[in-house]
Amino acid sequence: MNQRMKRLVIVSNRLPIVIDREEERWRIVPGSGGLVTALAPIMRRNSGLWVGWPGCGAEAPLEELFTRFSDAQGYQLAPVPLSEDQVDKYYRGFSNETLWPLFHDLLGYCRFRTETWQVYQQVNARFAEVLLTHSRPGDVIWVHDYQLLLVGQALNQLGIRQSLGFFLHIPFPSPDLYRRLPWRREIIHALLAYDLIGFQTLRDRRNFVACATSLLPDTEVISRHRHFTLLRSGERFVKVGHYPISIDFAEFHDAARSQEVADAAWYLHEQLEERQLLLGIDRLDYTKGIPDRFLAFERALEKYPDLHRRTSLLQVVVPSRTLVADYQDLKEQLDQLAGRINARFSEPGWTPIYYVFRSLERVQLLAHYRASEIALVTPLRDGMNLVAKEYCAASVDGNGVLILSEFAGAADELGRGALLVNPYDVEASADAIHQAFVMPHAERQRRMGLLQSQVRRHDVHLWLRRFMEHLAGGADFA
Repeated sequence: MNQRMKRLVIVSNRLPIVIDREEERWRIVPGSGGLVTALAPIMRRNSGLWVGWPGCGAEAPLEELFTRFSDAQGYQLAPVPLSEDQVDKYYRGFSNETLWPLFHDLLGYCRFRTETWQVYQQVNARFAEVLLTHSRPGDVIWVHDYQLLLVGQALNQLGIRQSLGFFLHIPFPSPDLYRRLPWRREIIHALLAYDLIGFQTLRDRRNFVACATSLLPDTEVISRHRHFTLLRSGERFVKVGHYPISIDFAEFHDAARSQEVADAAWYLHEQLEERQLLLGIDRLDYTKGIPDRFLAFERALEKYPDLHRRTSLLQVVVPSRTLVADYQDLKEQLDQLAGRINARFSEPGWTPIYYVFRSLERVQLLAHYRASEIALVTPLRDGMNLVAKEYCAASVDGNGVLILSEFAGAADELGRGALLVNPYDVEASADAIHQAFVMPHAERQRRMGLLQSQVRRHDVHLWLRRFMEHLAGGADFA
């Protein structure tokens, strides 16, 4: 191994795999998300290690499956076994009933329970113990996302002194909102155990710095740089940076140009001919603003009769957390809204909203992007939102219009080419839908050119390179 090449250790809530059982045979399938795709080549080059929960119980033959994975993929996996009770309280409980809504500015959904906080601490400590067993001197350890805020502190307590990085994929709240968290000081203090803390946007970075310096008397700003702020906390120096995550533009764009995707896109639009398609693709989640989007489309149909029979909203909702009461309520609300709007406006041969509750495999996802003249990406709050960037990359004819929430992290990068909206403002969102519908071809091309140029230049590989340069100095991760 190159002397300057250090081993990269990735830590995330879930391992980048799916383990399932077909009759009597177990199988392991590599993940296909953007983070996995970006990291896999580096992990192979330096024989890296990925630590996380395997998503299954003790009945699976993990050792055999992981050996098979390592042989095929070129890097290793280390499981963090969790009981069902731990998953319930640490993941479904504290992570998703406390941190998730709080960090997305939706305080009304928060549940603050001491029991789930205690299990969250225990599970983070368990991750650190597994790392202690598998890490070695010289490793660069990179922890990901809100489920694992405390791992860096737990590693320090175990005596691990390797380079420690953390990246938060979701937003970080303003100081006023963050102060509602009963364990606000404990979490900020734990995060300062990392050498580099990465956020999606400059706003998130500023929010964290404001929280750290106001809540911890021994923490102060030493200097500010373009991509990071240097803090001193006690005797430690910590970099706090912002690194907008992205996609592999070239891979998405090339795949969207394939004949298979072109055929699927043609078929999709042929079913809905002579109209412009407005596309929404979201997980079932109250942060995505889907009810507000339905109401905005309804208002657009009220205000602009020229939309009738010439547009349809194709809303794909990917099932998520369907056993959680808040998500069940959201699903029921969407069913009722779509039914009411369609009953109000439908005409023979025209249905305003096509509402699909299922996931899409890759070819169909790209076909939906390619076939749709307008994308509605209107979350109430989002760390980044990669759907916006994927839509731009898949617009092979350059004729798509992106309507984007100003509260998505992607708005900082894509605001010049997108139509920015406040998703809470139904009236203005309806106007943006009509503006996109009547937008001249030349203006569509100009805007999409700006969007594609931005996503192409600031792709996932640049995100990864910048973060690793700030964390590991000159180590060879390129």
